[in-house]
Amino acid sequence: MALDRIAVVGAGAWGTALANAAARAGRAVTLVARSGAAAEALRASRQSPRLPEAPLDERVGVTAAIADVAAADAVLLAVPAQALRAAAAPLAPALKAGTPVIACAKGIERGSHKFMTEVIAESAPAAVPAILSGPSFAADVARGLPTAVTLAAHERRTAEALARALGSASFRPYHATDVRGVEIGGAAKNVLAIAAGIVAGRGLGASAAAALTTRGFAELMRFGTAYGARAETLTGLSGLGDLILTCSTAQSRNFSFGVAIGRGERPDPGGAALAEGAFTASVLIDMAIEKQVEMPVAAAIAAVLEEKLTVDGAIEALLTRPLRGE
Repeated sequence: MALDRIAVVGAGAWGTALANAAARAGRAVTLVARSGAAAEALRASRQSPRLPEAPLDERVGVTAAIADVAAADAVLLAVPAQALRAAAAPLAPALKAGTPVIACAKGIERGSHKFMTEVIAESAPAAVPAILSGPSFAADVARGLPTAVTLAAHERRTAEALARALGSASFRPYHATDVRGVEIGGAAKNVLAIAAGIVAGRGLGASAAAALTTRGFAELMRFGTAYGARAETLTGLSGLGDLILTCSTAQSRNFSFGVAIGRGERPDPGGAALAEGAFTASVLIDMAIEKQVEMPVAAAIAAVLEEKLTVDGAIEALLTRPLRGE
């Protein structure tokens, strides 16, 4: 399977980073911006306003014409999870049948409770859905710093071909067929990263942070198992690996969002520093209830975000839960 021409839809920080990564892998890359004005500005400056520290690779072409994806052998959808359906639908008329379309967002669609590959399958039926996730910051990827991720498709041959097409000395995709496991790891860890940020913002200490991350991972495992994920996926890059990264540094948008909440602020989750976990939390809990999965940490975060609990009330509720065996 030859995948030499790559289109990246979404010219924000993550789209710019992935376009750079694909160019370093030797692919012909087209970056699709949201408007003609945005495309013109990016062509002129070679600098995304969302990623000023990493210039766009000179080998990346920029367009605003969604029809240009017709020439692509694979498409990376680098848009937020809640905007993925709106971005995928216009692709459908332009796509060749069997073109891999890779979701690069970490979340679950609100309302429908659909995972990202399910949204792609519904919006662009001719596409072959895939998912890319793992411990990766856009700035690191854009600059060519060493990064490893997981790239999953239902057919191993497709996953392997995509990994070969995007892999380079600095960007290493591990291929997998556990699509659901990769999607769950990315979505759930964002919610748990908000919890870790609250712990940091409240100054509760490193011991509390370690306990929360560990118990949060147990929740992620229970949820993933209930929805058919493989244990090895959840303990891999797209599960535990991503959780460790996003629960430990202010470079994580979800962690920083949680820090602000812990300090008593009211940050906007949909602002420039988009916190995907804020939109996923309530969906995650609804789906956990459907499968009778206990997720006290994630449930506490959902309650705080919906202003049903204060931060102090959530902390007290977690610390006063009945003692039990691990």
